[in-house]
Amino acid sequence: MKSMADRLRALVQSGGLNLPLPGAGDTRARWHALSEISRSNAVLGRLAEAHCDALAILDELGGPASQPGRIWGVWAAEPPVPVVDATETSEGWVLNGVKPWCSGASSCTDALITARTPVGRALFAVDLGKPWAKPLANTWHAVGMAESDSGAVEFTDADATLVGSPGAYIDRPGFWHGAIGVAACWFGGACGVADILHRHVRAGRGDEHTAAHLGAVAALLHTARASLDTAADAIDADPADRLGTSRIRARSVRAVVEMSATGVLDRVGRALGAAPLCSDPAHAQRVADLTVYLRQSHAERDLAELGHDLEGSEHPW
Repeated sequence: MKSMADRLRALVQSGGLNLPLPGAGDTRARWHALSEISRSNAVLGRLAEAHCDALAILDELGGPASQPGRIWGVWAAEPPVPVVDATETSEGWVLNGVKPWCSGASSCTDALITARTPVGRALFAVDLGKPWAKPLANTWHAVGMAESDSGAVEFTDADATLVGSPGAYIDRPGFWHGAIGVAACWFGGACGVADILHRHVRAGRGDEHTAAHLGAVAALLHTARASLDTAADAIDADPADRLGTSRIRARSVRAVVEMSATGVLDRVGRALGAAPLCSDPAHAQRVADLTVYLRQSHAERDLAELGHDLEGSEHPW
């Protein structure tokens, strides 16, 4: 069986991740492709989304061109500790420190990494195939998303290329467009979890309660898909976010998809009981992976931020 790194590499080399850029006119197709990959495997979808997001960031901020066959990660977690510091020398920028939660830590060839500079956080491109980048053992213990290889990486005098100006990574319109790409993967993962319930009912093994759960799951997934499609069309109509709606849109869509996916996990579990979780390893892994992946959302903190965004609006709906 191919490793996750091999599957990701094959996907990149086949051109399967040469997706339309967000706002380029076919954002629906971009998110549909990420959803389908995540439906087959949420870990593969998570790694594919990061690679595609990195290419979009490089295009938007004018970073170095990616070479064929290179696999990118976006490592932008910023907890209070540990941190990565960037120092400008006469020969360019160097990075030192530990970056946590680096998905694809051992399989990516390159990464976009946020680091602290004297004038604020900035984004840097780093070649990971050098001794200056060292994945740290025993820093990723999750059962869900176990194959995402999301441990910490230590950088020691790593040569880095500044991508955009300090603060540009977050201030650009594409930051919020990309945030919805993650929700497209959550949606795909939820579809993968729901598939077993559909097969169960279609095979005639259900009852009225099971059928009701399937109906509820269908409604939840329809809501999530409609939210993603509407957002994709809005982004294509205003890719530069001249209307200033991208942040509210992204936070709203992520909340809708997260609630839908959480509902799917609950409904499928209640409909089928413990049996598939105990006897079907593929389904059990899908549930574990999606459960961890959804925690990339900040839950009530994100909802509170959305509420604050709407405070000054007279017509929020």
